[in-house]
Amino acid sequence: MHGPDLPPEKVDGIRHLLAAQRYSYGGFRRLWREAAFRHELLAFAGALALFLAIGAGALKIVILTCLFLFVLALEALNTAVEELVDRVSPEYSLTGRHAKDLGSFAVFCGLLICGIFVLYTLAERLGWVT
Repeated sequence: MHGPDLPPEKVDGIRHLLAAQRYSYGGFRRLWREAAFRHELLAFAGALALFLAIGAGALKIVILTCLFLFVLALEALNTAVEELVDRVSPEYSLTGRHAKDLGSFAVFCGLLICGIFVLYTLAERLGWVT
């Protein structure tokens, strides 16, 4: 017997693989409710369109995709931290504030890395750097 407030039963083999996929999809559905996640997906789509327009090579597109997947993973972890802080400490807490700020900073750093890579690739394609 299990429900939304009870832990899922332990499974192994192919059932474990299928359960993991359901959990990942659930995480995606939860993240979809975050405006930041949707903005990051739009930024990826825009950067991908730019890379295709400037004729960036396949390796650059793969790197771009990996970097944005990393940002999405950071966003997922940041959202998890926020959920846990709100659950454990619904009242204001300086420690909770720090945890949320650190998660946000991690996402910012990931986005900065993506931005630097996009700008460098654009500059390279325009012949501004060699």
